[in-house]
Amino acid sequence: MGVAPKAPWRSRKALAGAGAAVLALVLVAVTVVLAGRRGGVDVPVAAPTVAEQAVERAPGPVLVANSDDAPMPSPAAVQAAIGTLVTNGELGPGVHAAVVDVATGTELYGYQQTDPATPASTTKLVTAAAALAARGTGYRIATRVVAGSAPGEVVLIGGGDPTLAIDGTATYRGAARLDALAEQVKTALGGAPVSRVLVDATLYTGPVTSPSWDSDAVSAGYGAPITALMTNGARVNPKAASGAQRQPAPDLSAGQAFAALLGDDVAVSRGTVASSSQATPQVTASSPAAATGIAPGAELGRVESPTMLRLVEVMLTASDNVVAEALARQVAIAGGQPASFEGGAAATRALISGFGLPVTGFGLTDGSGLSRDNLISPALLTALVRLAADGSHPELGAMFSGLPVGGWSGTLDDRFRDPAPPESRAGAGTVRAKTGSLDGVNALAGVVTTADGRLLAFALLADEVPFKTLSKWQAEWKLDRIASVLASCGC
Repeated sequence: MGVAPKAPWRSRKALAGAGAAVLALVLVAVTVVLAGRRGGVDVPVAAPTVAEQAVERAPGPVLVANSDDAPMPSPAAVQAAIGTLVTNGELGPGVHAAVVDVATGTELYGYQQTDPATPASTTKLVTAAAALAARGTGYRIATRVVAGSAPGEVVLIGGGDPTLAIDGTATYRGAARLDALAEQVKTALGGAPVSRVLVDATLYTGPVTSPSWDSDAVSAGYGAPITALMTNGARVNPKAASGAQRQPAPDLSAGQAFAALLGDDVAVSRGTVASSSQATPQVTASSPAAATGIAPGAELGRVESPTMLRLVEVMLTASDNVVAEALARQVAIAGGQPASFEGGAAATRALISGFGLPVTGFGLTDGSGLSRDNLISPALLTALVRLAADGSHPELGAMFSGLPVGGWSGTLDDRFRDPAPPESRAGAGTVRAKTGSLDGVNALAGVVTTADGRLLAFALLADEVPFKTLSKWQAEWKLDRIASVLASCGC
């Protein structure tokens, strides 16, 4: 579930002054042609022959580009265009909305915009910003193996990489692999046999699932036990989608897979180098130390995750809850907090508050948005999106490359197009946004380009949707209609 290579794009002049910084960053980030994906499926593309290259046409744009000197919509016109759609009660009484001009920060529309609401997976916008700010775009998460203290023992140490694969059959493109790590260990030990693998997932603390998640979050496959060591997002089947069966003990499952790569009859248990031998470490003819001269605790191998930029892209594009929780723990570690649900939420709140954004009522209990106890206002989401675009925090601009494109990619690949009603389709190719969905909660937040070419940030949160009488699709179409009206706005 990756982002395909970028295709060529027409060059355009940037706006002068403040708008130039905004559009220079946003156009790089959001005018991406996802030429190798369709309907959320990676499509193999053969390299063209020389003859084919000569006649190959440039692909059409997936996203509408921003026009030079595009006029900003007037607040009165935006109110007239979407006001009734927001307040007509079809999405229930708990609708909160904000629309902001990205270049200037002008508020174009607001309805209960400063009141916090349950954000569902639009929480991942906050997690993305915090992870990028805390770790930077190039940071990679390491999975390591060190020599144990007891004879024939090695310790597999989880660093929190949720994308780690066992072998070439992987959920995440470009993931680090246990089979490569096993080969490093065999080489480092010089052929000395391994009889036991200790699984060290002690980097994370606290409960492995959030008490504020719905009771079926894990059983339905949208969440998983969050451990510092796991493979393929804790999926039993690496190729399964987000609603997939998850491993009940992801750390032990990863350890068992690693042990099988090292040899037959290799035992697996939880532990650390310190706990593997309570007495003075034994050095015998069968121990790694005796066979290779490697001391207990010495590193035998390591593999590293894709970059933080890539992990954020994966999280946002596919709305991957397990990756989101792993990234929240990276924020916690960087911020000196325990790597737990509570620590991740506290560190994320502190980082976001430090940006000087409107944080009244802002509250988090997880990083994915599965929790109904999260509270975020549309004003905060739109301010965060604008901050990512204005160039003052360049690392935050990486958020845009992961946002789904309406009618084309990620969790928006089947929206803004048939079978949606015509009035909900104008956002195809003009909306790039994060979705959110829980029973009774539907949300959409990101950016949209108007018919005049102006870039707007918007957030639509509805947390009292009558889901027993209004289907998920109907609720999404109503949100998409509001975004589509913004896209069609020549106001």
